[in-house]
Amino acid sequence: MAVLTPRRYLTPLIHVLVWGLFGLTFLLFQPLTGRLTMPPQFWLKQGLLFCVWVSTFYFTGKVLVPRLLFPGRTGWFILALFVTTVAILLFSKFLESALNLPALMDKAFEAAAGRPRAFQRKGPHIDTMGLLTTMFVLGISTCITVVQKWQKDAQLRQTLEQQRVSSELSMLKAQINPHFFFNTLNNIYALTLLDGEQARTAIHRLSRMMRYVLYDTAGGMTLLSQEIAFVQDYITLMQLRLDERVTVTFERPEPVHDVPVAPMLLLPFLENAFKHGVAATESSKIYVSIRQPRVDVVELEVRNSRLTLPSTDLAGSNGIGLANTRRRLDLLYPGRYHLVVDDHTPANEFVVYLTLQIGAEATAAGLASAPAIPQHA
Repeated sequence: MAVLTPRRYLTPLIHVLVWGLFGLTFLLFQPLTGRLTMPPQFWLKQGLLFCVWVSTFYFTGKVLVPRLLFPGRTGWFILALFVTTVAILLFSKFLESALNLPALMDKAFEAAAGRPRAFQRKGPHIDTMGLLTTMFVLGISTCITVVQKWQKDAQLRQTLEQQRVSSELSMLKAQINPHFFFNTLNNIYALTLLDGEQARTAIHRLSRMMRYVLYDTAGGMTLLSQEIAFVQDYITLMQLRLDERVTVTFERPEPVHDVPVAPMLLLPFLENAFKHGVAATESSKIYVSIRQPRVDVVELEVRNSRLTLPSTDLAGSNGIGLANTRRRLDLLYPGRYHLVVDDHTPANEFVVYLTLQIGAEATAAGLASAPAIPQHA
């Protein structure tokens, strides 16, 4: 059964109400001079002009603006508005002449005043009220159509951006699998010959990561505790491939207050650290800290040594990168995050510091006051 939404009928109802108000104001307008009684021909003209203006409003919004103004044919659009205005004024003059309205109006004014009119219109004249009303209708129709087009384009851009970010997340899921999982499986295979218990633990961690990547992130958001567990499993499995020259430190909040976060948002920062902070023949350090100073605030700090020798890409970098991660943050947490990237600290480290405001009430001003990056020995 189709679900009938109120919004489906809201726009037509608004049109009916607005035109009804406009029609009442226009049809009931008459000079209030004594006991003036307008002839029936006056109301006939008003009603016909009202129908013409309604038709002009929708013709301008549905035909002239989309076919002339939006494609950039501004000159033709202005000419069309001018021709439309002249045509309506000529139609108004035709009605006055066909209905003999000037003579009837003079008689109505004379009857109301009890004496002949001191001034009677003779010769051609411009219907000022009709001209202003026509310009008003054309202007309102153009403005409303332009604003609706702008809103539709903005919504389309946002939808496309969301689809792009969703595609990036899918690409992140796809690209994390081959290199990282293949190398991890090789390490686990080696462990089975040395330490069966540790190998079983590593297999459990790897299966938990695969389940998280394939299933737990399908809903678009995940719990902070699940994201932290994924990060911890990733770091633990990466350590299987490191020797004693690399020191990895991971700190997590205790306890974790679960809040919804975007899945795999922290992974690119860790991959960057393991890609550039590990060398085959040089000592290095990697420091990862996730903090939760308040329930609605999550902080991530990642530090890795800057190496003089070429780094070893142990992370199987997926190519998402910090720039794309920043775009993802802009879309998912607009005005609710503070990201600091320092590629050369006094301690010769590469540092990433992220403050994420989960609550919708967060403001950019509050995020700007993020704490300074603490120094670790």
